[in-house]
Amino acid sequence: MTELNTLKISEARDALRKGEVTSVELTEACLAAIDGADALGAFVHKTPEIALERAKAADARGYDGQPDLNGIPLGIKDLFCTEGVPSQAASRILQGFKPEYESTVSAQLRSAGAVMLGKLNMDEFAMGSSNETSCYGNAVNPWKGENGAELTPGGSSGGSASAVAADLCLGATGTDTGGSIRQPAAFTGITGLKPTYGRCSRWGIVAFASSLDQAGPMARDVRDCAIMMSAMAGHDPKDSTSADLPVPDFEAALTGDIRGKVIGIPKEYRMDGMPEEIETLWTEGAEMLKDAGAELRDISLPHTKYALPAYYVIAPAEASSNLARYDGVRFGHRAKLSQGDGITEMYEKTRAEGFGAEVKRRVMVGTYVLSAGFYDAYYNRARKVRTLIKRDFDEVYASGVDAILTPATPSAAFELGKEVSDPVEMYLNDIFTVTVNLAGLPGIAVPTGMSGTGLPLGLQLIGRPWEEADLLNCAYTLERAAGFVSKPAKWW
Repeated sequence: MTELNTLKISEARDALRKGEVTSVELTEACLAAIDGADALGAFVHKTPEIALERAKAADARGYDGQPDLNGIPLGIKDLFCTEGVPSQAASRILQGFKPEYESTVSAQLRSAGAVMLGKLNMDEFAMGSSNETSCYGNAVNPWKGENGAELTPGGSSGGSASAVAADLCLGATGTDTGGSIRQPAAFTGITGLKPTYGRCSRWGIVAFASSLDQAGPMARDVRDCAIMMSAMAGHDPKDSTSADLPVPDFEAALTGDIRGKVIGIPKEYRMDGMPEEIETLWTEGAEMLKDAGAELRDISLPHTKYALPAYYVIAPAEASSNLARYDGVRFGHRAKLSQGDGITEMYEKTRAEGFGAEVKRRVMVGTYVLSAGFYDAYYNRARKVRTLIKRDFDEVYASGVDAILTPATPSAAFELGKEVSDPVEMYLNDIFTVTVNLAGLPGIAVPTGMSGTGLPLGLQLIGRPWEEADLLNCAYTLERAAGFVSKPAKWW
């Protein structure tokens, strides 16, 4: 049989049900792979005892009539609070924090029988596009660049992407505030789904920007994302933004039949200076969908050019508000105080020591745009632009378009350390993804080709709100047509 840790979730589920393998065997294979992959920096809190205990429980339950994820080993991004296990959001300020509760999403995965292998690396508080702002150090892409250069796995869900691409786990949770599931998925040759805002509960997930954050699955293919999504989604009364809507059987929607569907191609996504290989990939992807029976339609999303500046006003504003709770009083790190220091000094010293440079930058930007003299000039204006961006999408979908095809990223994965010195250059990595968060829409990144230097490239499909099932089926069709099967050569 294939090495167990390389199985897809759907393959492992079927093997478990046939009695060809046990969850303990699957879990042990993943734990061995994790122990041999420290060079990737993907797993930052390993939980082998919990994993084996849950695997044994899954085997004891048996697999007849059990949920699809029963006995399946998964990784959990460090942003999800997990009971009794460090949950630091990759920040020094949460050092030593072990929650007494479980996030709704990880609790739902647990009740579906999934096995938690450990916590995954990420950008600090999910702020970053390259996984270089983590207090644990960089997560590294299992794909190597030219001359063996180490590459970014993308961010903020870089550890999740790296772990899935390197076969350390069968799937992983991610969160997406401006592209943090889709961009790392594209950089590592895996599939990542950002659901409609409100489809998955945010309760127990450390907040970055509350009106943009959304949890989603990262896995080897579209079917695996659909299986994970069925367990992760659902209404949660503890989250006021959680939608009280039935969760469809996402896997059953994967028919591969998209005849008569209308796929929009937005002209605004043809950026100046976009690499030719991205342009070619996009054209080829559109042709694949056309060959499958879809109709291609040129569309316009005129306010796209304002998306990045609007996002980088709204997200830091919400972050500065959310991160005010980290003050050294109740949990996490507290700075050592000198004689005569008061509460103000404690706040200042704790935050200076606990927050990294990128988090401090965004907190300062956010505090500035929310300040009395600038609230209307920046924050309120950005909110109005956000409304216009959402209206663009609403009008396109109202005209009969079923999904929109765009590039997932403006380039293949870049070298670690290359762009981190220029924050604006780094922010441009989110150019194709932030509109989806601002409009609250579902989006999925699917690996569809290789760059000239042998690195994976992905395309993004954007769906109608709450129609993830339809979106997954379009992505499934694209995935089958593209036939992407490349894997990184093992060097770690």
